[in-house]
Amino acid sequence: MGTGYGGEPESSDSLRTFGAVVKALREHHGLSREELGDLVGYSKHTVASIELGRRMPDPDFVEAAETAVGNTGALRRAAEHLEREKGLASWFRRWAGLEQTAISLCNYECRMIPGLLQTEGYARQLFADELPPLNDEQIEASWAARAKRQLLLNERPNTAFSFIIEEHAFLRQTGGAEVTRQLIDHVLDTARLRNVQIQVMPLIQQSHAGLHGPIALLETPRHKWFAYSEGQESGQFISDLKVISVLQSRYATMRSQALTVRDSVSLLQRIRGEL
Repeated sequence: MGTGYGGEPESSDSLRTFGAVVKALREHHGLSREELGDLVGYSKHTVASIELGRRMPDPDFVEAAETAVGNTGALRRAAEHLEREKGLASWFRRWAGLEQTAISLCNYECRMIPGLLQTEGYARQLFADELPPLNDEQIEASWAARAKRQLLLNERPNTAFSFIIEEHAFLRQTGGAEVTRQLIDHVLDTARLRNVQIQVMPLIQQSHAGLHGPIALLETPRHKWFAYSEGQESGQFISDLKVISVLQSRYATMRSQALTVRDSVSLLQRIRGEL
C-alpha cells in the first residue's frame, strides 16, 4: 500500500519550500499563525506544522490560504510540486497527506493486510517480494514511512478507523507462521482501541459487495469525502462525488456482510490458535 520507487524524485524539500512560502506570505500580510489559522479554519499548530514542512497541506488549506494571503496563485502553483518523504509512492502522497487530518478513515482490503495494521515482519516480507527488487536502503525507507503512518492510530484518538479485511489475507501466512502469529496479535491489540473497528469478511460469502477490488475512503475535518484505489504500479485519487457515493454504498453493504467486530475477533483468535 503506497510504497514505490518509480519515476519521480522522493524528498521532503518541496514540503519545506512550500512551508517557507506560506510563512513569507503570512508575515508579508502581518498575520500571526493563529490569525492565519482563524482565516483558513485550521489551528495555529497545523499552520506551524505546514510552515515547518512537517505536514502535507490538504487541498482545502491551500485554497483557503491562497485567498487569505492575496490570491496571487503562488500557493496553488507551489502545491502542484509537493512531494512526500522517501518510501511513499508518488501516486500515494496526496492521500497520505489527507490521512494526517482525516476525521474518519475506511479501508476494505482483499489482497493483503492494510498498511496501517501491518507489523514490521509482515511489511518487510512484502518489500522483499517486490519486483523489480528493492535494495536495502529502499526497504528501510519503505518501512520507516509505513511505521510513521501507523502512528495515526494512536495519535488521532478522535479519528474513527474502520477496516474490512478478507479472511484469506490471514490464512495465506505471508512471511510464515511466526510472522502471521505476530501479525494477528498486533491486529487484535489494535482492535481494542476505542476508535478502531476491524471486521473480517469470511472466506465463504455468498453475497459480496466488494468484488470490484479494494476501497479506501476518508472524511476531512470539513466533512468532504475522498476515495483512493490502488492497483499494479498505480493509484487513483478520487474526488468525483458520484463515484464516492457508489464506493460508500458498497462499503456500507460490506460492513453488514462481514463478521461483526466481536465475531471477527473470535475468528482471528481461532486462526491464531491453529498456527
